[in-house]
Amino acid sequence: MRRCPPIRESASCTDSSGGESGGLVPRRVGRTRSAASPPVGRNRRVPNRGFTLIEIVIAVFILMLLLMLAVPSMNGVLADKRLRRSLDRFNDLVRQAQERSVAEHRAYLIVWGDKSIALRPEVFAKGEEARPAADFALAGGNVVKLTLPAALTRNPPDEWIFWPSGTCEPAVVQFSGRDGSWTANYSALTARPELTNYAAR
Repeated sequence: MRRCPPIRESASCTDSSGGESGGLVPRRVGRTRSAASPPVGRNRRVPNRGFTLIEIVIAVFILMLLLMLAVPSMNGVLADKRLRRSLDRFNDLVRQAQERSVAEHRAYLIVWGDKSIALRPEVFAKGEEARPAADFALAGGNVVKLTLPAALTRNPPDEWIFWPSGTCEPAVVQFSGRDGSWTANYSALTARPELTNYAAR
C-alpha cells in the first residue's frame, strides 16, 4: 500500500517498500490564475470623459441668461443709491442754511441757478467776499423745482429764505433726473422734510 507525504513542491509518492514511484506525482489543489488576466486593481485605466460641445454651449447660454437677469436689478440698486445721495445732499444744504442763519444772526438764502443751487447770506457784511457758502451742483438732466405755497406774489423769485429765528418759508422741492424723482415738503418751523414721493428708476 502506497503512502503519500504532505504535498510539497518536489514531493513524490512512495510505496510501502520504500521505492519511489516517479509516475505518481500529487497535483497541487488550489485556485489558478490565468496569466492573461491582469491583477485586480492594477493597471486598470479609466477613460477620461470630457465635455461635449453641446454641453459647453448650454452652460454658456445659462450663464448669459443669469447675467441678463442680474444686470437690471443691479442698475436699479445703483440708481436708488444715487437718488438717495441727491436727497441727502440737498437736505444737508437746507440744514446748513438753518444753522448758519441762527449762528450768525442773519438771514440766509438758497438761490436757484442754471447749473447749481447756492447757499449765501441775504446781505453780505461789509468787506465780506460775495461768494456762496455752499452749493448743490445740478448734473446733466437733473432738475430741481422750488414751490413756495405761502408766497405773496404769483411768480416769486427762486429764492428760499431762512431767518435767524431758525424758521424758514414753507417750501416744496421736487427733484427729477435719470435716476428717479423725489418730492419733499419742508416745514416752516423746523425746516425738516416730509418725503411725499420717492421713486428710483
